[in-house]
Amino acid sequence: MKLNLTRPLVIFDLETTGLDIATARIIQISYIIAYPDGHEEPYNTFVNPERPIPHEVQELTHITDEMVKQAPTFKQLATTLASKFQGCDFAGYNSNNYDIPLLSEEFLRAGINFDFSQAHLIDACAIFKQMEKRNLAAAYKFYCGRKMEDDFQAHLADQDTAATWQVLQAQLDMYAPGKQEEKERQLENSIEALAKASQVGRPTVDFAGRLVYDEQGNEIVNFGKYKGMKVQDVFTRDPGYYGWVQQADFTQNTKLAFKKLWLKYARR
Repeated sequence: MKLNLTRPLVIFDLETTGLDIATARIIQISYIIAYPDGHEEPYNTFVNPERPIPHEVQELTHITDEMVKQAPTFKQLATTLASKFQGCDFAGYNSNNYDIPLLSEEFLRAGINFDFSQAHLIDACAIFKQMEKRNLAAAYKFYCGRKMEDDFQAHLADQDTAATWQVLQAQLDMYAPGKQEEKERQLENSIEALAKASQVGRPTVDFAGRLVYDEQGNEIVNFGKYKGMKVQDVFTRDPGYYGWVQQADFTQNTKLAFKKLWLKYARR
């Protein structure tokens, strides 16, 4: 269905050096500007991040340091992009959580305070989650083919437990290797495979996700002023931080995780 536009819409995506908005840099920007009169203007360019691209990012995106070496920096592109984007709305996938904040950061680093508050920000991922519910009743209908209220009384623990068990078994049936051609949609019938498939985002040290592991297995602070730093480095820089965590309003599980790491690193 054709979208009703009253002003230009920038549909865009970024490839970047990482996931931390404060430290990541853009290595590719691609957009299509859809205009109210129906015509579209595509644009795509690599961007020189002025720093090495992490190996895991190169493997994921297939964008290498050599490919961006002669590309313009974001600062060189910023004035033109800001002019092109002026008066536009924006759309992306998970863009409200990541792409828009990072694009704003890059503009600010280039000395341009681009005002996204005047634009409508459309996120197809958020719409997907809003329209296609991910609660137990929706999962039961999707995987088992029946309305949960026809078989169970919702919000009773024993009923929800039984429904969850049926959903899990139906997932194994649906994603069995013989029924799915794409390997990424195949689910091995083992506890280990199910546990791996249940992980979303970085593995966490504590249940609340205040501490996460990086690709090398280092414990990383995942909140506040030290977000993105190794816990060991934080303890070295700010020994009082551990005491603050123990007095703050965190879960006991999080405090215990910090305590174990304090005992692990403080004596080194």
